Amino acid sequence: MKAVRIKEYGGPEVMSYEDIDIPIVSETDVLVKIAASGINYIDTYQRSGLYQIPLPATLGLEAAGIVEEVGSAVTNFKVGDRVAYTSVPGAYAEYAAVPEEKIVALAEGVSFEQGAATMLQGCTAHYLCKSTYVVKEGDRCLIHAAAGGVGLLLIQMVKNAGGFVIGTVSTEEKAALAKAAGADEVILYSEKDFETEVKRITAGAGVNVVYDSVGKSTFEKSIDCLSKLGYMVLYGNASGPVTEFNPATLGPKGSLFLTRPTLFDYTADRESLDWRSGDVFSWIADGSLKLRIEHFYPLADVQQAHIDLEGRKTTGKVILTP
Repeated sequence: MKAVRIKEYGGPEVMSYEDIDIPIVSETDVLVKIAASGINYIDTYQRSGLYQIPLPATLGLEAAGIVEEVGSAVTNFKVGDRVAYTSVPGAYAEYAAVPEEKIVALAEGVSFEQGAATMLQGCTAHYLCKSTYVVKEGDRCLIHAAAGGVGLLLIQMVKNAGGFVIGTVSTEEKAALAKAAGADEVILYSEKDFETEVKRITAGAGVNVVYDSVGKSTFEKSIDCLSKLGYMVLYGNASGPVTEFNPATLGPKGSLFLTRPTLFDYTADRESLDWRSGDVFSWIADGSLKLRIEHFYPLADVQQAHIDLEGRKTTGKVILTP
């Protein structure tokens, strides 16, 4: 089968499209013939070495497809089932062996592309606003990278929970996408200081929560956007990791909370995975959550896909097809 492998850390050029053996399933595994794989920023962190993984490795952490084979101890899935998964390495490939506990059934009315587009980013948006900071009616929320894959989903989930959304983006085109998703206010950080704008929009009150996937370049100003007892939710490092911070500053700024959550912990048990993916799939099916999937790349063109993602040339979800 074809797969995308890395043997050393680096830029997009370290990814190779090559032939490897189809995985052998263990008694608790499901062999998935992949129809669509999702690309996420965490893939670029693993490729670059920011997040170190054992090498050589096949990249990719989410996909959707059809069950090709099941292990002898698998009880909940059979050959031919439509399924999706996340948080299992090896999705940039034609086949993947996935533990049964990580597989979910793809809901009727949800396509493979939609499944691959929402398992990681949809469940991430879900835990951010349903668990890390539970958004309530009237809460003021600042969402960075608002036109990205997580951002567009998070805007909709926060609005459906009754929150007020301020989004930050880099271009007018992305601002239009964030507004279309439901953002109440959108700030072009390339033209205006987002901290000043947040203070203006909220009449000095600040926001209850900041959802920040950008990291280094937005971190300090994001904290200064918070109201008393506000939550700084740092869930990504698109501009680089935050390496220096004194937690003692959180007290004088209003007894603030700082957390660095990951999807792996919020879907660690079967109940959580079923809850989050079930909500996301049902919202897609009933139309209350709209996906933006417009960037498709063949598996062989994965280098260009990473170049475009890191160059901020994409919006919404980026999909690889075998």
